Amino acid sequence: MTPPPPTTRPWGRYVAIGDSFTEGMSDPDPGTPGAYVGWADRLAMRLGEEAEGAGRDFGYANLAVRGRLLADVVGPQLDAALALTPDLVSIVGGGNDILRPKADIDALAARLEDAVTRIRATGADVLMATPADPWKAPLVRAVRGRTATYVACIWGIAQRQGAFVLDQWTQTFLRDWQLWADDRIHLAPEGHRRVAAAAAWTLGLSTDEADWRGPVPPAPVLRRREAAAADARWARDHVGPWVQRRLRGESSGDRLSAKRPLVTPLRPPSPGCAR
Repeated sequence: MTPPPPTTRPWGRYVAIGDSFTEGMSDPDPGTPGAYVGWADRLAMRLGEEAEGAGRDFGYANLAVRGRLLADVVGPQLDAALALTPDLVSIVGGGNDILRPKADIDALAARLEDAVTRIRATGADVLMATPADPWKAPLVRAVRGRTATYVACIWGIAQRQGAFVLDQWTQTFLRDWQLWADDRIHLAPEGHRRVAAAAAWTLGLSTDEADWRGPVPPAPVLRRREAAAADARWARDHVGPWVQRRLRGESSGDRLSAKRPLVTPLRPPSPGCAR
């Protein structure tokens, strides 16, 4: 695969908006109980290094909150992001909308493009991301067709608006369940690390492609009884609570706010947080 062209400038103000994927679930921050790191934080660390090497200051904000629908991402989150005068915005949303039975993919794509247009009008660069291919994901694979349609829309928006696209759909390493958390929806720490490297590559930064694109070491093969027990735990611990929230009209992020609401310098990574 041909890498993207190199960037022409180091970014100094990066703001991330989105849902649980960009918030960083399930990539625990060892230094802050209950908090997450995630691919956007990891990307910000790399961007900070690039800015430092160029003799520039760097700040980062992350306004993403789990469970948010696209209307919130392109509404209040985007308004808050633009008020921070970023020169790079990552915008990822729509995945929670697609899970709803009456999702209108064309309408979602139109709202997303309007948001990207607003960001580009400020002179800031935009990083979008496709969803990963849910070809074997329990529950989510039922919406693979509409997800693929949304992926095509994302590429079209990027072409028209001059945006970068973090391509997760064709990344074969994301088909390994070892890179996913126990809920089978969010990335595990190693998955976030690899996606962050893919995002850096997308932005034209040098990366060790063999490291992040390469296969994951084989996992032990579970016996049928062990696999059945794991499926039962997943249904009890994750599917059940999700269904209950849906029935109550609740979201996992209803009482949460952004973890990094202001553009501030990055602190050093917490001990135990692999870069």
